[in-house]
Amino acid sequence: MSNGTLVGLLGLGLILGLRHALDPDHIAAVSTIVSESRSVRRSSLIGTFWGLGHTMSLLIAGVLVVALKVRISDRLALWMEFAVALMLILLGLNAILRPLRGTRIHIHRHAHGGSSHSHVHLHRPSEQRAHQHRHLIRSGARPFLVGMVHGMAGSAALMILILATIPSAVAALIYIAVFGLGSVGGMLIMSSLISLPFVFAQKHFKVLSDAMQLIVGLLSVTFGLFMAWQTGFQQI
Repeated sequence: MSNGTLVGLLGLGLILGLRHALDPDHIAAVSTIVSESRSVRRSSLIGTFWGLGHTMSLLIAGVLVVALKVRISDRLALWMEFAVALMLILLGLNAILRPLRGTRIHIHRHAHGGSSHSHVHLHRPSEQRAHQHRHLIRSGARPFLVGMVHGMAGSAALMILILATIPSAVAALIYIAVFGLGSVGGMLIMSSLISLPFVFAQKHFKVLSDAMQLIVGLLSVTFGLFMAWQTGFQQI
């Protein structure tokens, strides 16, 4: 393989990595996590950790398939896709329940001039302290694991493409790394953009923020159920 061909292939890998970050299941999963973020900077870190986890899975799969000649069966690939579906459902349920978690209803009675009336209030625990003391590694663990699951699910098709076009094992692993770099950059940009309405709503319209989290959660659950049905249908 000539140097010009290798450079062109690596450039293609970078572009495909950027495009790969825009897959619907990737956006759905990351959106459920970004929806609870209070800053664009933290959201960009969520996208970065997702991309790092995604790349880690691809590199592991690359070593197994390209270097050790391990074959990923179609059945195993379907089970990995099913794992993504379950993950989307769990992330969606968490996003749906998050605005309701810890909410308490209080009824206060007041008396004025011999007459009394009641007020109903919704009290929620303050989340500011928890966010202030959340460590970077802890906040990045979830998107990193989500990215790893996505990477494992997408590894079969990617490995087939690599084995068909790149005869050198070293070049194939470099391709995977460049592809992963593209996915990191793509998801960093997307997570930052997705977070903008959520950050704005959390600062100014708390009710709207909760409603948006519910919508994102419902979409994630719906997409996860669709993927689960699709993968189950393919296994029949």
